Amino acid sequence: MNRKFLLSGVTTLLSVLGLTGGMAAVYAEELVTVMNPIVESKMAERLPLSPRLDSLSGKTLYLVDINWGGPQAAWSVYEQMEAWMAVHMPDVKVVRKRLAASYMVDDPAMWAEIAEKGDAAIIGIAG
Repeated sequence: MNRKFLLSGVTTLLSVLGLTGGMAAVYAEELVTVMNPIVESKMAERLPLSPRLDSLSGKTLYLVDINWGGPQAAWSVYEQMEAWMAVHMPDVKVVRKRLAASYMVDDPAMWAEIAEKGDAAIIGIAG
């Protein structure tokens, strides 16, 4: 039997019996709002990458935790990276920092500090 015909028949039968009137109110409460996932046509401004350093020797390297996963998610990895650098590249100054809030909030003071005092930065998460 054709499903469309069967569904139509059931809907008609319920209407005749007066059983659909109360259901409309129930269904109205279950409505949801759907957001359109299509990306806007305007792309973000593209900036070129900073030029690569020839060497880290004598430079200041910032290790920046973006606070994704909580305050302890990457910190121990950055501590290990700093310890490795102290043994294998002792002339590199390592500065470990965390963003002031979270990865979803800009931290202009951090970026200004890195631009003024740093030569390179590893920014992200670990762990």
